[in-house]
Formats: sequence, C-alpha cells, structure tokens
Amino acid sequence: MEAVLDSCVCVWQVCVCVWDVFVCVCQISFCFLQLCECILQLSLLLFHWIPHIWLAVFTWQFAHRKIQFDANHVYGSKPSSSSDKSRSEVCADGKPTSTKYLDGSLKNLSCPTTIHNGCHLFNMQRSTSVDPTKMGVGRAIAVLTSGGDAQGMNAAVRATVRVGIYTGAKVYFVHEGYQGLVDGGDNIRQATWESVSMMLQLGGTVIGSARCQDFRSKEGRAKAACNLVKLGITNLCVIGGDGSLTGANEFRNEWSELLQISLKAGKITAEEAKRSSHLNIVGMVGSIDNDFCGTDMTIGTDSALHRIMEVVDAITTTAQSHQRAFILEVMGRHCGYLALVTALACGADWVFIPEMPPDEGWEDHLCRRLTYQRSIGNRLNVIIVAEGALDRHGKPITCDIIKSLVTKKLGFDTRATILGHVQRGGTPSAFDRILGSRMGVEAVMALLEATPDTPACVVSLSGNMAVRLPLMECVQVTKEVTKAMAEGRFEEAIKLRGKSFENNWNTYKLLAHVTAPDVKSNINIAILNVGAPCAGMNAAVRSAVRIGILQGHNMLAVHDGFDGLAHGTIEPMAWGYVGGWTGKGGSNLGTKRSLPASMIEEISLNIAKFNIHALVIIGGFEAFVGGLELVTAREKYEELCIPLVVIPATVSNNVPGSDFSIGADTALNTITTTCDRIKQSAAGTKRRVFIIETMGGFCGYLATMAGLAAGADAAYIYEDPFGIHDLETNVEHLLEKMKTTVKRGLILRNEKCNANYTTDFLFNLYSEEGKGVFDCRKNVLGHMQQGGTPTPFDRNFGTKMGAKAVLWLTDKLKECYRHGRIFANTPDSACVLGMKKRAMIFQPLSDLKEDTDFEHRIPKAQWWLKLRPILKILAKYKISLDTSETATMEHVIKKRGAV
Repeated sequence: MEAVLDSCVCVWQVCVCVWDVFVCVCQISFCFLQLCECILQLSLLLFHWIPHIWLAVFTWQFAHRKIQFDANHVYGSKPSSSSDKSRSEVCADGKPTSTKYLDGSLKNLSCPTTIHNGCHLFNMQRSTSVDPTKMGVGRAIAVLTSGGDAQGMNAAVRATVRVGIYTGAKVYFVHEGYQGLVDGGDNIRQATWESVSMMLQLGGTVIGSARCQDFRSKEGRAKAACNLVKLGITNLCVIGGDGSLTGANEFRNEWSELLQISLKAGKITAEEAKRSSHLNIVGMVGSIDNDFCGTDMTIGTDSALHRIMEVVDAITTTAQSHQRAFILEVMGRHCGYLALVTALACGADWVFIPEMPPDEGWEDHLCRRLTYQRSIGNRLNVIIVAEGALDRHGKPITCDIIKSLVTKKLGFDTRATILGHVQRGGTPSAFDRILGSRMGVEAVMALLEATPDTPACVVSLSGNMAVRLPLMECVQVTKEVTKAMAEGRFEEAIKLRGKSFENNWNTYKLLAHVTAPDVKSNINIAILNVGAPCAGMNAAVRSAVRIGILQGHNMLAVHDGFDGLAHGTIEPMAWGYVGGWTGKGGSNLGTKRSLPASMIEEISLNIAKFNIHALVIIGGFEAFVGGLELVTAREKYEELCIPLVVIPATVSNNVPGSDFSIGADTALNTITTTCDRIKQSAAGTKRRVFIIETMGGFCGYLATMAGLAAGADAAYIYEDPFGIHDLETNVEHLLEKMKTTVKRGLILRNEKCNANYTTDFLFNLYSEEGKGVFDCRKNVLGHMQQGGTPTPFDRNFGTKMGAKAVLWLTDKLKECYRHGRIFANTPDSACVLGMKKRAMIFQPLSDLKEDTDFEHRIPKAQWWLKLRPILKILAKYKISLDTSETATMEHVIKKRGAV
C-alpha cells in the first residue's frame, strides 16, 4: 500500500512540474506580446519623424560632397602620392589606354560602354564622383586662335564653348589672337550657346587670328594678364602652332610676376590678384603642315590634303590629254607631311621633302624614272615638292629648278603649279571637324581638372585616341627635328616625326621602285574584291599588286569576287595594269556579295588550276564571312590550305578586327557635305527640321560620326536602342530650340536602326508634333554614299593596307613552305588586317568569331560608340559625365634620356 501511495505522490509531483513549465511559457509569451506592443507603439510614434530624419541625412551628405568638391576644384587638390595611383587599363598591345573623357566615361546613356613608345599613363581614382554640370561653376575660360589659320579651328572653338557652358563655366572669345588679348575691350567677349552655331562648316577661324609683336614683350603680356584678371579668367585655351603654344606656356610661367606688375601700377586690386593667383593653359594644335611632334594629325591637315587632292585630280585629266609632266608645290616649310601623303595618295613619280633630301646625283635618277614611266605607256608624270625641300648641301629645290631640268634634259612638256593659300581655304573635312570637337571637349576637362602644379598640356591624337601630353616636351621634340635636319641626321628626323610619318615614308620608299627583281619567286597571289564597292578599294589593289611584283611574285586579278574565283575569270596583272588606280572610286576588279560556301568545290578546283598560293580579299562583312567559310572548308579541300588576308573595305565600317575600314571616310565626307547644304537650306527657310537616312546596315558608324561632323540634333542607330520616350525628348528639344535664334534642326537615322521607327514614321511624327512650330523634310541619301572619288585618307589607308598585306603574305608563305609545296592550315594563316587603336595588326579570322554579331553583321564591341555622348552634349542635351576616373598626362620623351 505504501508503494502505491509513493507512486501516486511521484506522479502528482511530475504533474505539478509540468504545470509550472506551462505557466512559465504562458508568462514568457505574455511578456513577448507586451514587447511587440511596445515596439509597435514606438514605431507609430517615430513614423511621423522618418521624413525629417531622411531630410537631415540628405542635407549632411550634400554638405559633405560640396565641401569635397570645393576642396578639389575651387581651391585645387593636392597632388596624390604614388601610393594613391593605380595602373591604368591596359590595351591588347600592352600599352595603357588614354583619358576616358573621350573614350566613354559618359553615363546616363543607353549605348554600350582605344603609340608613343615609352609612354607612361596612370589613372587617378577620386573618392566621389563630381557633378559635371557644376565643375565649372565660378570659373571662366577664354579661347583664342593664333598663328596661321587652319580648317577645323571653328569646330574646336565651338566644342570648347559649348562644353564649357555645359560645366557651368563662363566662356569668352578672344578675337584676333594674342593681339586681342593685349588690346582687351571688345576683343574679349562672352560667348553663348547660339554664338557658335553654324560654325562647323566654315573654314579658317571665325574669331580671327593675328601675329602679335606686343605679346612678345613683358609689358604687352602684363596688359594681357590685366585684361584677363579684370574678367576673372584663369583658364586659357590656345589653338595654334608650336610658336603660339610656346608663348602661352611662357605667359603661364610669368603669371605671378605679371600680376605684381599690374598690382604695383594700380590696375588691379590685391583681392583681384589673390582671386586669380594662377593661370591654367591647355593647347590644341591647329596647323595644316602637321609639324607638331606628339600628335598623329593636327587640326587642318586632313582638309589641306583634300584641297591638294582636288587639284591633283584636276591636273591629272589635263596632263593625260597632252602627255605632260606636272610639278606641284605644296606647303611645308619645315615638314614634308603634306607632300609625302600627297605622293602616296596620287602615286607620284617623285617627292621632295625637307626631312629626307635626295641623294647626290638625284637629277639623273629623276630623269631615268620619268623616262621609264613614259616607256611603259604612262601619259603623265607627277612630281610633288614641299616648299621647304632642300638638297644634301642645304640648297633649296624649287619648282623652277625641277621644271628647267625636265624640260632641258628630257624635252617633256612640263607645267609647274604652286598651290599656296588654296590649301588653307575651303570647308573643313569631316575628320577635322570630329578631331576639333573631340579635342575641344578634352581641353575643357583638362582645364577644369588642372591645379597650380599641373604643367601646361596639349591635347593630341594618337591612333583613334585623344591623349594629353606635356606641352613643352612636344615643343622640345619638334625643335629637335629641325636640329636633326640641320645636322644631317635625316633618318633620325624621320623617326622623331613619329610612327605615322615613318610608316608613310617607308611605304613610299617601297612603291618608289619601278623595276621588278631579276629573280622570280614563282608564287602566285590572287586579289579579289568582295561585297559592295567603295572608294579606296582600287588604291589597296594597286599597292598590293606593285609590292607583290617587287617581291618577285606573280599577281592575279580575280574579277567579280568569289563568283570569278569559281568561274575562272582570272588574269595576270603587270605593273602598268594598275596605273592610275589610286584616285578611282568603286572597284575596277568588279565585286559581288556572293559567299563561297555554295561554290567551294569550283573555287578549290580553280585555285589548283591557276596554281594560286595566297589570297588577298578586299571587302566588307561578306569578305570576312567568306574568309571564314574558306578556312572551314580546309578540312575537306586541301587546295584551300593557303594563306589568306582580309582587308576591310566598306562604307559601313562593320568588319570585326578593325576600327576603320577603307571607304568609310569617303562616305562620311559625302554625308557631311550633303548635311551642310541641307543645314544651309534649313537656316535660310527658318523653322525647318530635316531627317536624313544614312547607309550602314545595322552599324551606326556613319550616322554617329556624320552627326558629330555636321552638328546634328540626334542620330538614331541600332546599337543605341531608343523608344517613344526618347523620340518625345528629341521633339521637345527641337521645340525649345526653335525658340532660340537657331531655328533649324537636323536628325540622322541609320537605315536599320529600328524596324518599326522607320524614316517615314519619324518624318510623320516630327511633322505632327511640330505643327505650328516647325515643318519637316526628309532625305534618303542612298548609294551616293558608296560612290565618288576617294578621300586622301582612304587613298593613303588603302595604299598602306595593301602593301602591308602582301609583305605579311610573303613571310607567311615562307613559313608554310613544306616539301616543295605550300600548306597552311593553322588559324594564324588566315587573318584580318585591321587598324586597332594605335597600330595595324593581323588577327586570325577564327579568333574574331566570338567578337562578332553575325545576325546583325557588326562587331560586338565598337570604339566609336564611346563618342556618342559628345554628340549629345554639343546638341545641348542634359546628360551626365562620369568624373570618378581621370588620367594624368602621357610623356613623349622616352626613358632612354631627354631628347
């Protein structure tokens, strides 16, 4: 019985414990509910204060960033230590990339995001981004043009003014160069957005240029400094030659001393002197001679070449009619760039340049060459002379001397033409307009980022990239060229001119020989054109043929592209076969869009029949795809195991592996010229908007670059998707524009930018929305973009590409020669020759497949897309720049020692 009672007691105790646990859980739950109630009540109390808390946080952040902005840009940031620097992005060729302002650091866009040996370049990281529209607030920028005028200067002035205003700065014109700076008064006037309208297509410089003796004296420079201080201008942008830029640097170095002179004379106050304690200088080189070291091209050079080639083409027709010899003198007192490129572009028989005087006995050599040309059936001879040409003894070589020599020794009917200032005149080319615009943007950024410790810099072009270089280093190297020529170090002078000049000279020397070697190589190289015709194809064929003959090869012409290769329309080409081809547009060989896949067997049979050892394929996207098909078919057809090279030639500029294609520059200039005439019509009519459709397939290169060159309000392309909201924004932009003094509009549309928003749709949309404000017109440019005479760029580019391609094939054939035959089946035996950033390189076709959008026939990455923001900024759209990353200057003086 006691055991039963003990068991009952134990059970009861367990039940009591369980009950206690249950009670504890209930109490905890009750406490938790009370806690939740308290939190809820507290949240309800704080709910009304949340907006005030967010406002306080926002205010604090704004004040914090404003203080940082003032510290960095108003008072000048301190130079960062080396530990704060990080290496820049590295290109494929191992060289660092340039500043990103022109290469795509512009945000708020729907579009996707480019050699000086021994250059050093670092990217500087800022802790915070800066609002680009506030960078120039409280700052003033003056822009002047000095020295000789050059086409494209107005584009640089326009870009400087508009980007300066975009950043919030005041921008001033300085009329009549340094003379206007010294005289002051009305010579220094504030610029407005509208004041630079309709400037792009004008040659010379609208704000004037003048030689100034007053500025050479310290007294004159003191007056200039006083004039700038009175207007609060501490940033000066100078567009001119090396003399003008050297004067600007001297002006900057003396700035403190000049302020003291004005202060002592009572012309400025101590407060004004303190406010303008230092002067920032940025230069842009405007010179048709292209005589400034550190840049591939100066503003005005390309336009001068256009004027020269127009004259050469006109002379050629009359010379052929009468079997005459023509001597043409071009500008270039100390630099032979114009003469050298002209000789390449027109296939001249001889060229005289200051950097490389002819050898002793050149008179007899010249006469032998002219006689040989006549003996093989050429009806004209062209001799190009730079105005500063000298012989080995330093005596001038003039047109009259050459004319007297040719007339007396050979009895040829000879004429001499001195172009003179014709070369400085006329409308700037598309290249010069784009170059000036890009440099203007970069110059403003360089000015606003400069500190008292930043050396004066010059904005230059390297390949397709805009870079900043120390001004005085460039001037030093430029002077060294003159010194090298004076001391007879001519080979060194050529190298000091830069890679571009040296490549042109080497190509000319190759083509200058007119006699084939005695020993033949027994190699047969076939050349064909594929795709749509374009200007510059014939120049590439000519140089390829002549370089091949000089290498001892037999050169074969394939007519009508891959069709001709399949049907056997193949014939040999001799030296004279391609005479006069450089200046001819279209394709003399004939071209078709057919691809080889459907006729591979016939092609392989003809390659064996004609014993073809290598192929040069010149053409557009079809040439690229056709080359790939030939490479793929190597597995089945052994005859196709031969080296081949594709040279991009298309107005669309859409071939993977190259930043530029032969023919695109000619098409771009055609569009730009047409847009100029249309803008003139619109300006005369008032309140009119033109919608222009350009070629290019799915590639928007032509529309974008023509938009930059012609000053378009918008350019619609496939790569930068747009919708109805974007169209609405563009219409509203034009409606606002019509309220200003600029009562005209220009819209460019790439032909395949959008399947639904057609040219007709855009025309109807703009017409409807512009009722009562503006009316619309439309133009479809069509195939006129493919025709015409090739520009100097396309002639020169095609000439160098053709020569380089055949030299590469010659080396590749030696590598592929095995057991008495040619056998090439490696990827690097079939390449695209293209211009990438700063150099011409060969890239295997197979390696480029991953970088290609075959459906839309475009490369997946295209460098020019990064220039689209410039178009939008210059058209006054409110977009944002990313200023979190910038770059220091490159250096032109190499590590091996100062020049």
